[in-house]
Amino acid sequence: MTISAQKKSVATAAILLAFSLTGSACGYYKSDTKPKVNAVNPAGNFVGSYYEKSTITDKQGKFWIPLKPAAASIGYRMKDDTSSGGYAKIGYTDVMYMLKPNSVQVFSLGEKITLPDAPVRRDGQIYITPTALSKLLQTEVGWNPSSGEINIAPPRDKDTGTGGNGNSDGSKPLRIQSASNVDTGELVDYAKKFLGVPYDFGAGSYEETKKFDCSSFTRHVFKKFGVSLPRLARDQDNIGRRVSRDDLQTGDLIFFTVPGRFESDAVPGHVGIYIGGGKFIHTWGEPGVQISELDTGYWHNVILHMQRVL
Repeated sequence: MTISAQKKSVATAAILLAFSLTGSACGYYKSDTKPKVNAVNPAGNFVGSYYEKSTITDKQGKFWIPLKPAAASIGYRMKDDTSSGGYAKIGYTDVMYMLKPNSVQVFSLGEKITLPDAPVRRDGQIYITPTALSKLLQTEVGWNPSSGEINIAPPRDKDTGTGGNGNSDGSKPLRIQSASNVDTGELVDYAKKFLGVPYDFGAGSYEETKKFDCSSFTRHVFKKFGVSLPRLARDQDNIGRRVSRDDLQTGDLIFFTVPGRFESDAVPGHVGIYIGGGKFIHTWGEPGVQISELDTGYWHNVILHMQRVL
């Protein structure tokens, strides 16, 4: 082999080695094994299916997976607060689940529950066992340690039928509060003052952060007029009464489902305020607080229901 050929061979080997190392550093398989959105399990339910390479099997034989990609497989985002005592928050545009590494006590869809295994932090990521993830999300989680395939069924809202606070006609009782004299025009004008305020998933109070997520925005606006709303969209959905699109009035809340769920059992993942004229004000992504069309476009297709709290 000539010196020129040897140099060429070495260079080629170096390129292949670099490519191999780059590929192996990635936490997920590539195009042929990327997440299969809207896969269906044997029961006919949609699932988030993906392949995870960064798995761990501990000395007791327990299988652990990174939490963030697991949440992403069913359309959720995750905000990991690494500060002392901080929670990892999971949800769509609104926080629906909160947990801390090394603690079995978590918050899931508005209630405090205990996991069978405490999540742990390793190499900068939060890891969780599939059985603990199943309980956290209140859904079915399947996994194959050999192939790395993870299957997660979309979480279901356990409040169905006439259970909980619901009435037989699907309406919910109005919380007793002095809201009858609220001027909805003033409420809308006040909400519009925040147009352009940045969106931040799991945002703290506006006074501290100068940011909102969807439910902290609605809560902040209604608080100005003496109406106390819960912090999360799912809990805000538990007050007031259902109204139809034909009966929708300025100041009503509009709840949206998370894409990929069945509408009949969706947990509210987003909320906005109807401002009249077929439009609603809410916060989401860029540019933050914004006005969107209700009867056309993306949001029209994911409406869950509408609620009157005033």
